Amino acid sequence: MNPHYLSRFFNPRSVAIVGASERADSVGRRLLLNMQEADFKGGLYPVNLKRDQVLGLKVYPTLLAIPEDLDLVVIATPACSVPGIIQQCGEKGVTAVVIISAGFGEVGAEGKRLQQSVLDIAKRYSIRLIGPNCLGVIRPGGQLNATFGEGKIKDGSLALLSQSGAVCTAILDWANAQDIGFSTVVSMGGAADIDFGEVLDYLATDSQTTGILMYVEGIRDARRFLSGLKAAARLKPVILIKSGRHEAGSKAAMSHTGALVGSDSVFDAAIARAGVVRVYSIDELFSAARILANNYVVKHNRLAIITNAGGPGVMSTDRAEDVGVRMAALGDSSLTALNAILPLHWSHANPVDILGDATPERYQQALEVCLNDDGIDGILVILTPQAMTNPTQVAECIVAGAASSDKPVLASWTGGSRVQAGRNLFANSTVAHFATPEVAVDAFSFLAKYTQNQILVKQIPFPIAEQIPPDVEGARLIIERVLAENRQVLTTQEAKAILAAFHIPATQTIPVANAKEAMIAAETLGFPVVLKVNMAEFSHKSDIGGVRLNIGSVPDISRHFLEMETAIKQRFPEIKEVGMTIEPMFKSNSGRELMVGVVRDPVFGPAISVGLGGTLVEILQDTAVALPPLNAYMVEQMLGRTKAAKYLQAFRHLPPANINALVEVLLNISSMVSELPEILELDINPLIVDEHGVMAVDARIKAELSHQLTPYSHMAIHPYPHELTQSHQLTNGANITIRPIRPEDAVLEKDFVHRLSERSKYFRFMQALQELTPEMIVRFTQIDYDREMAFVAVTDDQRMPNELGVGRYVINPDGHSVEFALVVSDDCQRLGVGSKLLKTLMQSAKNKGMSFFEGEVLVINVPMLSLVKKLGFRVEAVADDCEIVRVVKDLRQ
Repeated sequence: MNPHYLSRFFNPRSVAIVGASERADSVGRRLLLNMQEADFKGGLYPVNLKRDQVLGLKVYPTLLAIPEDLDLVVIATPACSVPGIIQQCGEKGVTAVVIISAGFGEVGAEGKRLQQSVLDIAKRYSIRLIGPNCLGVIRPGGQLNATFGEGKIKDGSLALLSQSGAVCTAILDWANAQDIGFSTVVSMGGAADIDFGEVLDYLATDSQTTGILMYVEGIRDARRFLSGLKAAARLKPVILIKSGRHEAGSKAAMSHTGALVGSDSVFDAAIARAGVVRVYSIDELFSAARILANNYVVKHNRLAIITNAGGPGVMSTDRAEDVGVRMAALGDSSLTALNAILPLHWSHANPVDILGDATPERYQQALEVCLNDDGIDGILVILTPQAMTNPTQVAECIVAGAASSDKPVLASWTGGSRVQAGRNLFANSTVAHFATPEVAVDAFSFLAKYTQNQILVKQIPFPIAEQIPPDVEGARLIIERVLAENRQVLTTQEAKAILAAFHIPATQTIPVANAKEAMIAAETLGFPVVLKVNMAEFSHKSDIGGVRLNIGSVPDISRHFLEMETAIKQRFPEIKEVGMTIEPMFKSNSGRELMVGVVRDPVFGPAISVGLGGTLVEILQDTAVALPPLNAYMVEQMLGRTKAAKYLQAFRHLPPANINALVEVLLNISSMVSELPEILELDINPLIVDEHGVMAVDARIKAELSHQLTPYSHMAIHPYPHELTQSHQLTNGANITIRPIRPEDAVLEKDFVHRLSERSKYFRFMQALQELTPEMIVRFTQIDYDREMAFVAVTDDQRMPNELGVGRYVINPDGHSVEFALVVSDDCQRLGVGSKLLKTLMQSAKNKGMSFFEGEVLVINVPMLSLVKKLGFRVEAVADDCEIVRVVKDLRQ
């Protein structure tokens, strides 16, 4: 298997430091000194035009003067000199460069011009860049410290990615004090070329990394960022801090949704979809890392607390309530067992207060009972050093008890020197220790969130909910007509027509221009009715007195029309004609008012929100946010995060609301914003929900002309590409389906590889392989359709296995070629399966704008070589490997 294209940054055999210096306060001196102190084993070459020797090493005037090949070049010279150095890198054949220097895109127009010059040269020579304006990279296990930070970094299993060099050094200093080590440290800086997504992709399969910590300030490419996050988070925990959670000022927005849903809410929704846990401080970052690194899995978030003091138990319970952790209810059998082993005056509830004279045996027995309770997902054990307490022996018992269970056991030995020996025992065990009980509760909440988000990352919804197809083209034509009239805001009637096209129930709306038309419309609809102002200038009708409810007669509708018209003209003299609408008064004795909305985030695209509605939405501040596309599971989780969730249940005289109808509406909204990139903002407020169903009473939509060239490019998350599904018939008459792979295919894929002969496995993987590992199954079935594709050939024909073959490709770093692989079940070969899969893969790659379709094939794999030759591939020898040939197809022909 070829090494990852970023390997030269993290495992270089030779490094050049351009700008190395003897000057005590220089970045170049600290870079070179750090490399020496890290005991780098490869070639180390200082480059400086003005010196012959630096720190005992021979200095070279230019990169071209170095006689050896270079894997990595680190640049710490003034910004104006960097383009020339990149040119030298290209001529030298260097493909990995770290630019420490500042003075590029962050300093204005001239800096941006300079940065673009660097990127142009780098692209010409296929050079990849980290930086500029960054701290550098560290790989402690490889004796690499190409940074100008102070202090030695301990080797460990956590990776750290930081957009800020200053925050990076602060985290490293904090970690050093906590005796925490790292597998990899990357300061991203300006990320002009390589960004978070690519480094995450590398770390996802890095055997030295078990967890990833991130500090993020902003995102440049949402899809690439989420793609990398997903790739990593599917295989190992990713914990993230993002700065800038609060808006500096309040930005005016047309819709209630725009005012309520900030960019930070959308960011939260995005990273949850990627399976990532977000924290809000450096302490929390390492607390989460400490518990997630143990690979615990919890079903829910029910926590039991065992303590020898009431106070810490109560404080921990308060903290659990704050962070959404449920205190587990002890089962009857657990209560019986605890009554048998604990003193009479124990708490008889959770927290399990086993009293101040608790012995190690009492702790161990209580832990055993809680571990055996199916209603408990995790246990926090608290010890306070009292006169009769033996912290070390208790710790030994807890470590032994935790080793016999898969449930997470957390500990908090509160105090100082008396409990230190006990704390030390936890360091090399499966028990995660925390200095205070509250921090331990936080850590358990991160574990529960991680488990929940891992479910989310496996959700790959269709762009259109699986129901009666909407009238997408009809809706688009309405929006296009509005935009052709130089309007962005749709009228209420137009907005409700869009809702109707996507099967969202809405009250009928009749526009009226005068009192006579209002009387006729009201009589036609039947009383009582609602009179509303209907003008683009007034997005929030109630704010200007533009809504009159429950009008019961023709004389009343005429009077209300004239009163409202007069009031608006007096308040806004520039308005000559006041447009209004008549709608039926929707009545429901058990209706709950919700608001459903859509905003277009500048980074992550459309985001959907739901919460309590009505005229007080800004005061209630109840919103749960999710990125489309959505499925039923995700909608239900979204609703569960709102204050409205309890309101929708049976309450006093109110029957439970029709949740299924509400879920269907949100799925239809998801379909709408997936299929109509023209929609910028949407408000349905109120959306009335009762036991019978839902009704959209008012709706506003803002739109703009869409310029997207490929479907769904306006969305941060690519939906399942159902449109690529094809049906074929094989030469034996069997009907097969070729479709993109899904996460649900995990078992199918595992069984397929299990059935392959040893020969076929060797042809596909080019190594001895018995079974797919869990990590490989995740990697193969949970793919990012934006940068890779996998098709499975399946059938219901009883004469054949369910899966006949699978083919996949991954887009190469160059952005215009792909690497493919293909395998067909032994008992399904010579039926045309391989040919159909390969043609499907090639067409998919071509549709993505790829130019070359490439792969490596064993020389002894005669059937595959025969197939690719028939399809017009050229076959090329591979240097230094006579067992493999490279096959290439030019997709432009």
